[in-house]
Amino acid sequence: MSTNRPAQKAAAVAGGGDGAPDARRLRTVLIAVSVALMAVIASVSGLNVAQTHMAVEFGVSHDTVLWIINVYTLVLAALLLPLGAIGDRLGRKPMLIAGLGVFGVANVAAGLAPTAEAIIAARAAGGVGAAMIMPITLAVITSTFPEEQRGKAIGVWTGVAGGGGILGMFLSALLVDVADWRGLFVLPVALVIVALGMALKSVPDSRERSAHPFDTIGALLSTVAVVGLIFVLQEGPERGWTAPATLIGLAAGLTAGTGFVAWESHRREASLLDVRLFRERGLAGGSITLLVVFGVQAGIAVVLFPFFQAVLGWSGLLSTAALMPMALMMMATSGLAPRLAARIGSRSTMAAGIALAGAGLALMALLVSADGGYPTVLPGMLAMGIGMGLSMTPSTVAITGSLPRGKQGVASALNDITREFGTALGVAMLGALLSAGYRSSIDDRLHGVPHQAADTARKGIANAVEASGGTGPHAQQIVHAAQQSFVDGWQQAMWAGAAVMGALLVYISLRGPRNAAPVAVDGADGAGSSSGSPPPSGAGGPARAALSP
Repeated sequence: MSTNRPAQKAAAVAGGGDGAPDARRLRTVLIAVSVALMAVIASVSGLNVAQTHMAVEFGVSHDTVLWIINVYTLVLAALLLPLGAIGDRLGRKPMLIAGLGVFGVANVAAGLAPTAEAIIAARAAGGVGAAMIMPITLAVITSTFPEEQRGKAIGVWTGVAGGGGILGMFLSALLVDVADWRGLFVLPVALVIVALGMALKSVPDSRERSAHPFDTIGALLSTVAVVGLIFVLQEGPERGWTAPATLIGLAAGLTAGTGFVAWESHRREASLLDVRLFRERGLAGGSITLLVVFGVQAGIAVVLFPFFQAVLGWSGLLSTAALMPMALMMMATSGLAPRLAARIGSRSTMAAGIALAGAGLALMALLVSADGGYPTVLPGMLAMGIGMGLSMTPSTVAITGSLPRGKQGVASALNDITREFGTALGVAMLGALLSAGYRSSIDDRLHGVPHQAADTARKGIANAVEASGGTGPHAQQIVHAAQQSFVDGWQQAMWAGAAVMGALLVYISLRGPRNAAPVAVDGADGAGSSSGSPPPSGAGGPARAALSP
């Protein structure tokens, strides 16, 4: 097992070595890692607004465009765990600096790419750089900030991780509207330059020595498992769930995942990730919560965008702006969650957030209307944003607090992998439910419509709107049928999401992280822990939750 530096030593590094953390430098560290994280998160969703532009400029199919977008996420998710562990050993600051360099160069190459193949390669390289950056940003926080300030810092990190994707999409849509789509790569490069300058100056280095060699086999198994399963979730809806490539990916992912669990159980203290730790309430509850919450968030975006664009007729920029209230509420409450957890405990804060998010889904299912427009979905979006913000921060703290300080890169990577799996799963599942509900509802509304136009309309609302243009007197009927059928599919997806959140609420209420003994909070009148979870333990093993309920 790794030997671990105490929190006071990391704080001393940030404060100049006198044992007391310097507040100004800690703020600079937090800003640096948040800007770096924002660059990574914005690149996940930014290219979604330029799909048509890329297809036209490169002369490629929709499938190729999806690969340009998805290869980044696939590589990022696959390498998070191995590179997080390597960062723990080699040094978190060198890994962060190197990752920013790789990521920046890759984005410059993508912006200048002359062919689809070149941009796919550049995006894959960007995924490598992102996997070097993302787990280290959180590991720097957990290894640098003292306990009484750590929860607040993690709240800021969580807000950026949760709302940064929507903010990145808005800025990307704005760039596409006022400039060329290749300008999308200017934003992450600019963020990298800012983060690199701040990190070189302010981020302290920390690393852990281990008596055991690096778990190469575990790293390879985890990479294959993640690639296989994420590939299935990304490609299944496009290729078909029974397509040979989908089934091969599923078999490879499940086989490697099973092998990873068996190997890590055998390695125990020398493992990349000690899977026995999932018996801990904090690690299990935090991971499941992030999986579900990020899945629902991603699924909501899949549902909301076509509603804004195809049902309400809004532009891409306006549609992205319409998501901002949810993102802003999420980012604000992520920062407030540590104070609430300090007073009522992590489990209660997570449960309150999950309940609010579930209520938001139910509100959207009950109130959504094609004629009522945006006001019918806004209350549910706001409730979702508040609920997700309250639940994400204590979940993240629970995960990082369950692994020893020497494995904070691994803990951070596990947190990030959970988010990526949740995102892919939510898009696939809620998207499939929406499509199924749409198709089952539209048939009864197409009586008298020409056969060819009806077949096109059944494929989706965007297809229906496009097909209506050449159908003369049937145009209004097709558009109205598609809009109403989309709302039916929307309601089906929302109720399914609400049911999942209800099941999660029951689980967290019964098996969520135990509430820790009170610890003084910076600026919180000394009441409660900053996170509701105990700090990472020293060399003796993972942190254990207090026995108080």
